[in-house]
Amino acid sequence: MQRRTLFTLALSGTAVGTLGATGVASAAALDPGLPPGGNFDLSVWSLQLPIGSPGSPETIPPARLKGPAGYSNPAYFWTDRNDGSMTFWAPEKGVTTPNSKYARSELREMNPDGSAANWTLAGSHTLSARLRVASVTKNVAVGQVKLGTGGPSTKPLAELYYRPNGDIFLGTQNSPDASGQTLHKVGVVPLGTTWTYVIQVSDSTINLTINGTRTSYAIPPAFHPYRQYFKAGSYNQSSSESTTNGAKVKFYALTVRH
Repeated sequence: MQRRTLFTLALSGTAVGTLGATGVASAAALDPGLPPGGNFDLSVWSLQLPIGSPGSPETIPPARLKGPAGYSNPAYFWTDRNDGSMTFWAPEKGVTTPNSKYARSELREMNPDGSAANWTLAGSHTLSARLRVASVTKNVAVGQVKLGTGGPSTKPLAELYYRPNGDIFLGTQNSPDASGQTLHKVGVVPLGTTWTYVIQVSDSTINLTINGTRTSYAIPPAFHPYRQYFKAGSYNQSSSESTTNGAKVKFYALTVRH
């Protein structure tokens, strides 16, 4: 099994994170004085921002994100000076991709060689996070399993949503032809409270664990030809002309395993 632990990085001789026996990433000793790449291993992520040209958001590659001199942006992607969290801000008005009307400040999984991650459903693939949502207008996606190559669809296989009242939902795509999502309520966490999630894709099943409570969902056979990749951050699910309303999401740990 290949294992990529994105929050077990040694900085100044100190290990700043581990992956516990339950699969939940646990945070420790975040340095508020470092950019996100100084506290998190961002060498296997790229970052999409809600700025750039219409239909073509700015993307920051792993080489610019990683390390203690890595990229940060005071408006959309930065280290919180109080708690050291990797903070994402996505306003309701921002540059979007051609297939979405919503802005995002969001990480996209990459391979160690800099190519785009694109794995099959076979085996076990896990995205683990410790986070809190500091603000949200209507709805924000904080984790995704996104369709890669294998067919024409660009829809997510699954999206994890958080709403202002604390409700957490998993949206599972009914089929690759964009026939809609089924929403499953999977937890309640008050706004501003730290919580954990583990999204595990294993062959024909999605296993989701929220604060230690696990549920499972079958993957329809129509998705099997597709490859996948993970996303994490703030993918705001509301749009308007406002640049002050939006979703702020703060990560304290983030781990991927294959």
